[in-house]
This record gives sequence, structure tokens and C-alpha cells, in this order.
Amino acid sequence: MAASYRVKEIFYTLQGEGAQAGRPAVFCRFSKCNLWNGREDGRENAVCQFCDTDFIGTDGHLGGVYTASDLVNIISTQWPDLSQGTPYVVCTGGEPALQLDDELVTTLHKAGFEIAIETNGTLPLPDGIDWICLSPKAGAEVVIDRCDELKLVFPQPLAMPERFTGFNATHYYLQPMADYAPVVIASDKLSGAKQSLSATTTRKTLDYCLQHPQWKLSIQTHKLLEIE
Repeated sequence: MAASYRVKEIFYTLQGEGAQAGRPAVFCRFSKCNLWNGREDGRENAVCQFCDTDFIGTDGHLGGVYTASDLVNIISTQWPDLSQGTPYVVCTGGEPALQLDDELVTTLHKAGFEIAIETNGTLPLPDGIDWICLSPKAGAEVVIDRCDELKLVFPQPLAMPERFTGFNATHYYLQPMADYAPVVIASDKLSGAKQSLSATTTRKTLDYCLQHPQWKLSIQTHKLLEIE
């Protein structure tokens, strides 16, 4: 029986943060996370309590339940011209490692895509992913042993930068934790969040980078530019 993948949404935009900021990418947001159920009534007891993303269900743009070939076909239609540049897909969530597997990695590569993942690092990853962005969360054990980009939301008292300075990463980024006001709908489901950067938190993050130049500052430019 062919594997199936539950996808919240698929969209084409610019990567807004980290080492690949500014790069055109198709984002494939998988449903479900292993560190939060996605509902406001579960946030207080969640391992990750600051997520601002709606990853519940399959009701977003081009969301659905797909086989590997069908999902890759849809992702391919979102890239404007497969003959230009290197087609790039970012597997995100939720936690994409709950679903991304060897079959989907192989099918994406056959379609010509470079594959990135944004993961909390608590689950093993299939081989062949071209760019691993690890975003550790406080209180969650990281089981992968390397990444291309370690992007740490700051500050997290149980996941401070000192814990990861020796981690095998090519790039080290600190990203200021944004203040948010959740927007909820029926069943206490998160439908979005109004976010704003705290000047104090941003200054603390900037100062840490200046004092510890192993780390670079990451800003969510897509939110500043008001793009998806």
C-alpha cells in the first residue's frame, strides 16, 4: 500500500529567515507536531509553547492527503519554471519528520528538487535531505547529530545557546522570540497569530551575537515584508 502524506498547505514564496533568506522556495507544510497539538487549550502543557503556526488538518491552500507522486506533482506546479534555477522545496510543519520518508525524498529528487527540512530534531531523518535546519525546543531531546543550520529561538531558558555551541552545524543563528496574540476559532483551534518583535528581546539577541560571534542574527523578514 502506497504511503500517504497529510499536508496542511503548499505555497510558493521567499524563504524569510536563516541562511537561505531571500531564496525562492515552495513550502510544503505537513500536518501535526509531536511537541504541541496545535490547539490553544494544549499550549500551556506543550513542550513547545511559542509556536504561531496553524498546522492542524488539511484545509489550507492546496492542502490534502496525497501519495508521494501526487504530492510532488502539486509541488512542481508551484515552481514557476523548472528550467530556471534549482527548484527548492522546504518541508516544514508542524514537524515534517513525522511524515517525510525515503519514498518522498526520492520522488522529489527525481523531479529535480533540492530538499530542505525545518525540524525540531527529536526524530530521525531519512537520508538524502540536502539542507537540514534544526530548531531545538526547550525540554526536547535532539536525536540528530548534525545540521546545516542551527536556528535557535531566543531566549528559551531550557535551550540556551551554550547548550549547542559544540553541535555539528555549519551555521549558527539566534532568532528573537516574537510576542504573539493568538487568533482562535471554534474548538479553540489556532487560526493564526498576530506577532510583533519585542525591542528588548531583539536587543538581547543582538547583544548575545555580538558577544558570541559564533552566532548570527536571524530575523523573520517575511513577516516584516508581510509576505507568506
